[in-house]
Amino acid sequence: METIAGLDPEALNRARVSRDPRFDGKFFIAVTSTGIYCRPICPSRYAKRANVRFFGTPAAAEAAGFRPCLRCRPEAAPGTPAWLGTAAVVRRALRLINEGALDEDSVDTLANRLGIGARHLLRLFGRHVGASPIAVAQTRRLHFAVCLLEQTSLPITQIAMAAGFGSCRRFNAAFRSAYQRAPRDFRKAGRRIAARSSEDVALRLAYRPPYDWAQVCDFLATRAVPGVERVDARGYARTVACEGGHALICVRALPKVAALELRVTGAPPAALLQISTAARRVFDLAADPQRIGAELARDVLIGPLVRQRPGLRIAGAWEPFECAVRAVLGQQVSVAAGRRFALRLVERAGLPIANGTDGLTHLFPSPASLAATSLDGLGLTRSRAATLHALARATLEGRVDFDAAPEEVVAALAALPGIGPWTAQYVALRALGEPDALPSGDLVLRRLAAAGASPLSVRGLEARAHQWQPWRGYAVMHLWRAASENLARAPTRNRPSRTRAAA
Repeated sequence: METIAGLDPEALNRARVSRDPRFDGKFFIAVTSTGIYCRPICPSRYAKRANVRFFGTPAAAEAAGFRPCLRCRPEAAPGTPAWLGTAAVVRRALRLINEGALDEDSVDTLANRLGIGARHLLRLFGRHVGASPIAVAQTRRLHFAVCLLEQTSLPITQIAMAAGFGSCRRFNAAFRSAYQRAPRDFRKAGRRIAARSSEDVALRLAYRPPYDWAQVCDFLATRAVPGVERVDARGYARTVACEGGHALICVRALPKVAALELRVTGAPPAALLQISTAARRVFDLAADPQRIGAELARDVLIGPLVRQRPGLRIAGAWEPFECAVRAVLGQQVSVAAGRRFALRLVERAGLPIANGTDGLTHLFPSPASLAATSLDGLGLTRSRAATLHALARATLEGRVDFDAAPEEVVAALAALPGIGPWTAQYVALRALGEPDALPSGDLVLRRLAAAGASPLSVRGLEARAHQWQPWRGYAVMHLWRAASENLARAPTRNRPSRTRAAA
């Protein structure tokens, strides 16, 4: 059988058993004993492997005689006609809605971004999704509102704004329709929350244990840019750009609870949903480490590393553009050198913030700021400075659209001068949440995968990594962690002087 989404049948089966939402829409599962096909996230009982077939599209499954599951609606999965619509319109629309496109803007504005009329967008959603764009966005808002009601002391009016409703009246009506009671009654039925400043909101972000908090913090601390980020005993803190200003966020592990605490200070209510969504991605809270670890543990190279750190996660990056810039800065230099370049760039092009505390003084440069800033005198080579300017211009002009599908982002990045497959895959791994991303050009990975002094070729690493699918990103993180620990134990005179900043 040929591969689907770059995965062979065994890798597809591992992804099926994981029920990881990141594979939703990339392939479909048909069960011969029932005649039904499903999405990878279907909550139905696992079928026996002997009864399972894999298909790349719903059309292929239906052509083979299978009918869609009524529980997971595979005909409406990402990447299917329910998402693709005409020329990928519905797919991109749903992705933008999930990123908050309708939290403040109208359906007309969303349609303009997609290059079609609002009436046509409504027809596409009615035909393929069975619900309007507003209804899709409202479901997302209500789920977030429930979290705020349960976990914060924010007034109902501020919760309505934070969840993206234009008024308290609309929020109350939508909430009553969905939950058959008023938001105030819902809060009274739950536990009481200690009062906090309206400028300070704390949310619990649940995860499936185990969670290697020390590994995530170490990875982020090594790469933290002074002025923008801080990692210490209090957790991970950074500045975040918001509509009309900025906010400070801090994420820490909660003792004896399978959750992280996200504390946000100074953010307008409407920004809370996007901030919490970004935090979940950065700290890889959607992963099932037990399932991923069980699959990777079979590999003779990765297995011992998995047993040593069963809760390892992919430490993400807050903004894809920021991640791409920092990946360019880190090309062919040490981690420390890449961090120094990033600090100089922030001091030159970053926006200073008022009332910065605990060393958090700047926002990372925006595409517009970077494109307009001279990079002379920062110690960068002329070609690297040109690459940064090309990246900023391409982002401003929409040639690199970080809201597009990951494979499209990778292709657009790799088309820019000075950005190769390594940088593009690194962005996919850390900023786009791709669990199977493989920066195969990384010298550290090639050396460790070879288990010797002479590194594998790029093609050799890709062949070696075939058995890690669909979790190559986690194997990469295990190898990078092992490399950093080996480097810390090595005598100073034996340490390599130049490595990839990402490693």
